[in-house]
Amino acid sequence: MNNILVYCEIENGRVADVSLELLTKGRGLAAQLGCKVEALAVGSKLSDVEKELMRYGAHIVHVADDERLDPFRTLPHAAIITGVIKTEQPQIVLFGATSVGRDLAPRVSSALKSGLTADCTSLEIGNHTDAKGNSYTNLLYQIRPAFGGNIIATIINPDHRPQMATVREGVMKKEPLPAPVQGDVKKVEVKKYLQDADFAVRIIERHIEDRKIDIKGASIVVAGGYGVGSKENFKQLFDLAAVLGAEVGASRAAVDAGFADNARQVGQTGVTVRPKLYIACGISGQIQHTAGMDQSAIVISINTDANAPINQLADYAIVGDMNEVIPKMMKSYRENSR
Repeated sequence: MNNILVYCEIENGRVADVSLELLTKGRGLAAQLGCKVEALAVGSKLSDVEKELMRYGAHIVHVADDERLDPFRTLPHAAIITGVIKTEQPQIVLFGATSVGRDLAPRVSSALKSGLTADCTSLEIGNHTDAKGNSYTNLLYQIRPAFGGNIIATIINPDHRPQMATVREGVMKKEPLPAPVQGDVKKVEVKKYLQDADFAVRIIERHIEDRKIDIKGASIVVAGGYGVGSKENFKQLFDLAAVLGAEVGASRAAVDAGFADNARQVGQTGVTVRPKLYIACGISGQIQHTAGMDQSAIVISINTDANAPINQLADYAIVGDMNEVIPKMMKSYRENSR
């Protein structure tokens, strides 16, 4: 059985979190399939990158190290990835659903004449029998929201290899092993795969702006839904977040209503978070939202509806008006945190 290959994004010598999340998930998938996990790192000055990738379970690390590969350009990176896949012939190839992954994966899948499922939120191994009675085993179930997040679709690719998917950031855990894998490092022969035409695009200037809103990395998230009522009422969530040292999130309904910026959206079509504390204010608790926060350690719900679905998920449910509850919470926190 061929292996699982994870393309690992690297920026300024740092491996992207989503790549480490995919290696962690890849370990579990590989255990089910009885195969190994391979990682592919493409860039410049990649000394010791294999150590980190092996800490997350990579048995084989392919390193394409060339000064022409940094900063990122689509054509040379795609050429190397395509070449390595053709040589190694993995059964599954995974990319992060980032701007880089969304750029590369379709181009690579097209060159390989393989399928690709974008923006997956879950990956599983399963079997399938089609309408003609043909049975397929050990398929990659590529699970993602569809129709605006109103349904969850499971997509399979029984006829072509590799099975390819891009996976959203934060939906999977990032867990290093207690001890790194004692794996192999394979130096990619970069010149073998590159042509002069791959460098037709020349980068004149490059500017990277830090992410101003970091919901994914917040240990406490105060989130609001359509039930908050207005953009003005959302200011109370920012006040509570300031007191708690938290970040503010929002449901899709709240974002669509203009109560909060799109960058704050939590859920299937937004950001997936795993904070230590998640305070849900005026959020009904539909699957589109809860899929993005149900791994929170503690969930507190504030809702006027005692039967709101979010209350079934919450560790603590406060039935009441957030305009009354939040000021009391802030007062109590200030008095007891002195």
